[in-house]
Amino acid sequence: MRPQGYYPRPDPNHAPMEGPFGTLPPLIVVLALVMAGVEAALSLGATGLVGGPQAIGWRIGAIEGFGFSPAVFDRLALRWDWGLASRLLSYPFVHMSLTHALFAVALLLALGKFVGEVLHPLALGLLLLATTLAGALAFGMFVSTNYPLIGAYPAVYGLIGAFTYLMWLQLGRNGANRLAAFRLIGVLLGLQLVFGLMFGADPAWVADAAGFIAGIALSPLLAPGGARGFLARMRTR
Repeated sequence: MRPQGYYPRPDPNHAPMEGPFGTLPPLIVVLALVMAGVEAALSLGATGLVGGPQAIGWRIGAIEGFGFSPAVFDRLALRWDWGLASRLLSYPFVHMSLTHALFAVALLLALGKFVGEVLHPLALGLLLLATTLAGALAFGMFVSTNYPLIGAYPAVYGLIGAFTYLMWLQLGRNGANRLAAFRLIGVLLGLQLVFGLMFGADPAWVADAAGFIAGIALSPLLAPGGARGFLARMRTR
């Protein structure tokens, strides 16, 4: 469903891409294809089907070369380095395993479709950029172990934050209980808790939480109407 009553009609100049992925924002399609391509190369390399024997170590090399870690954050805090700084944006394209990547791409496509139907393409890009940066910065500041941050999940959680805000608006317009908008994030946090108890806590949850908070905080400004529309909606409450 889509929030109603205050969003403009879809702009034909910014029509979503139609094709084998259905109706999706072009940015989401491009990001998903790049992530899938990287994962395909790493997975095939691990089996030895491409790249020769040295390809078996491609994933480890990718994590070391493109992942973000508290050590990288500390080095950037002491002295800015553009090569290291690029990891603030490169880490979402490398995943721990095929399953790790598949879930990330699937969530990116599903949530990107919903949020992309409401946000302008530029606003969608800013949301993904800001939540990716927020995840890395929070991870660098609050995680003490030198554990690598990889995967698109902080940006995905940013989309969940935007999804939550948009559902909150729609439920309010329909006179329904707005707390239901937080159902998705509640389920995901519950699953993370279960997996943490079973397999041990993953510090990446810090980056995921930061992505969600950034997403839900930025959505009122990035949604059609921006800050003016947000203030108008607050006045009508």
